[in-house]
Amino acid sequence: MKKVFQVAMIIAIAALVISVAVPVQAEDAAALYKTKCAACHGADGKASKAGSTMGAKDFQSPEIAKKTDAQLIETTTKGKGKMPPFENKLTADQIKDLVKFIRTLK
Repeated sequence: MKKVFQVAMIIAIAALVISVAVPVQAEDAAALYKTKCAACHGADGKASKAGSTMGAKDFQSPEIAKKTDAQLIETTTKGKGKMPPFENKLTADQIKDLVKFIRTLK
């Protein structure tokens, strides 16, 4: 019985940690987007005026919407056209979180 209680407590603590960590990740991704991406891609992901002149893409365009997460991660990591690479500025996990975040922009 004591063993069952210990396992239940471990599961409860793990669930609590996960439930707290997920919203923090989303907030971190939103903050990263605001500081690293929004100047060119716009707050809503539709490309700012300055970004449009440099070729920044609208994240809801069919061209970008059909890209896989892996392709977007690669572009963000290595850069493309006038977009600089972020491989030395962001961690791989931060880039993955940003890709998840841009999929939520409407």
